[in-house]
Amino acid sequence: MIHLPRAIFERDAATVARALLGQRVVRVLNGQRVGGLICETEAYGGTDDQASHAHRRTPRSAIMYGPPGYAYVYLIYGMHFCLNAVTEADGQPGAVLIRAIAPDEGVAIMRGRRGRVSERSDRGLTDGPGKLCQALGITRAQNGIDLTVSAELFVETGVAVADEQVEITRRIGVRGDEIARGRLWRFVWRR
Repeated sequence: MIHLPRAIFERDAATVARALLGQRVVRVLNGQRVGGLICETEAYGGTDDQASHAHRRTPRSAIMYGPPGYAYVYLIYGMHFCLNAVTEADGQPGAVLIRAIAPDEGVAIMRGRRGRVSERSDRGLTDGPGKLCQALGITRAQNGIDLTVSAELFVETGVAVADEQVEITRRIGVRGDEIARGRLWRFVWRR
């Protein structure tokens, strides 16, 4: 497979969020590939998006103002990591949260990382941003990795997802003004 080029990420966050459905997130752990097809994303804009970390520039959100195609990994609730891909042009903040993948590589490794022992428990293996990061071994150590060239964590070409298979909804659990809470920037691949 081929890493997605930077040009894919150089667009507005909502466009990238839709485009990432069906693409593959891969993490290499001890020489072993683990990952799967992206099946849920959320877009986050810049200073005009009160639900976005970029609404106020801070040391944590500064990466969102940088070049596109880099990993933005942060900790929420003091316990769960979240993986984002930086979008937009350099200097214009935006990112896409990878909310869920359909695991299909290194599934036994992911089960072990999530404390699961059988295939019967795979349904919820990577169906949330914290679960995904735990299963793939993604922590703040991966923050700032260039997803377009890294051999450790990257996004590569996957499959095309037809518009009829995509559900578009409001983002989950966001704060901010009514505009931020009402944006239809969550994209779900209904396979």
